[in-house]
Amino acid sequence: MAKYRDEGTFIQKTWALGHMRARKVTIKAGAGRLGEATVLGKIDADSKYIKSLKAAIDGSQTPDAILATEVDATSEDVEAIVFIAGEFDQEALILGTGHTLGSVDAVFRTKSIWLVRPMG
Repeated sequence: MAKYRDEGTFIQKTWALGHMRARKVTIKAGAGRLGEATVLGKIDADSKYIKSLKAAIDGSQTPDAILATEVDATSEDVEAIVFIAGEFDQEALILGTGHTLGSVDAVFRTKSIWLVRPMG
C-alpha cells in the first residue's frame, strides 16, 4: 500500500497564474539568498541549481525553473520547490545579470513555462 507524507503547506503565489507543475531540487551552497520568483539554471556537473546568469558557462546560463519560495543557500545546499511548467507574471521574475524577459521567455516557452502580463 502506498504511503503518503505531508511535505508542507502550499500557499498560492499571486505571480503564479493558472495551472503549475513543481518539483523539489537542490540549490547549491554559495548561491546566497534567493527570492521567490528567481529564474534558476541547472549546473551540468552536479544538477544543482543557482541563479541563472547569461555569462555563466557551467550550464546554469540556460533558464530552467522558477524558484517558488525564498531560500538561503549561503553556506549549505538547500532543498527547494521550483516551478517547471505553468503561467507566471513576467513582471515578478527576478532575472540574473545579462538576462532579459525576451531571452528568458524564448527558452521557457520550450519548457512549457509561459510568461504573461496579467490583465486587471
